[in-house]
Amino acid sequence: MEITDKKSGETKTAPIEDLGFVILDNQEITFTQSVLAELAANNTAVVICNNKHLPASLMFHLDTNQIQNELFRAQVSAGEPLKKKLWQQTVKAKIQNQAALLDFAGKAKDLQGLKNLEGLDGAALRRIAKQVKSGDSTNEEAQASRRYWKKLFGENFIRDREGFPPNPSLNYGYAILRAAVARALCGSGLLPTLGIFHHNKYNHFCLADDIMEPYRPFVDKMVWEQKEKDADYHNLTKERKAQLLSVLAVDVKINKSKSPLLVAVSLTTASLAKCFSGEENIILYPNL
Repeated sequence: MEITDKKSGETKTAPIEDLGFVILDNQEITFTQSVLAELAANNTAVVICNNKHLPASLMFHLDTNQIQNELFRAQVSAGEPLKKKLWQQTVKAKIQNQAALLDFAGKAKDLQGLKNLEGLDGAALRRIAKQVKSGDSTNEEAQASRRYWKKLFGENFIRDREGFPPNPSLNYGYAILRAAVARALCGSGLLPTLGIFHHNKYNHFCLADDIMEPYRPFVDKMVWEQKEKDADYHNLTKERKAQLLSVLAVDVKINKSKSPLLVAVSLTTASLAKCFSGEENIILYPNL
């Protein structure tokens, strides 16, 4: 891939086979169809940002697995009992990681000498995680979420895509995660469109939205640290975007070993494919 600066004329190159993601963040960028085709052929996710510099579109390759048809059939034919069991595992993993982040935040505040911060630990969320039933029929995810956001970002915080900061930072980080999960799903021979829980007919990434849930707290942690360290955190600068993009390189614990998050996502989607094919019955998720 050749990248030419329109003003200076300077040209840089990058081997496409080494690229996991390309983010097009400037409205003046122009590109050829051939580079998009090569990026797709190498399963490189291409994220296009809007005029507010927030991710608006994702392109990726569908033909990335030699037994694609077989895996598609297994995914499509998956029964409701299996989907409900997989969603139960997903919600539990998400809430447990949210609990771990609250533990981390509580310890960090304690080190600052801010003691007696009521409830800034994950004990309540761990209790909720134990109550998650098949298919999360009692919606424990929502109960945990209400506690989690108020403890992490304050009583006045409301998680809303159009809400006040740090919502824009969370949105940006989640878009990166979504792209990573969609890319990994395609690499594992699965359709990102067919979810195990999310079913919006206008959503092309229902399965990606399902599987990324336990990974969200890794973005939340970065955004919380930005907020704690910088009073100007509400401005989503180029530097903060770069930091959020680096979430893909953080080490996470998965399958009893440490892996970069981008590698862990592929382990998760590979285990999901085995669940659909009947080889396994547990999805591998990371522990924060």
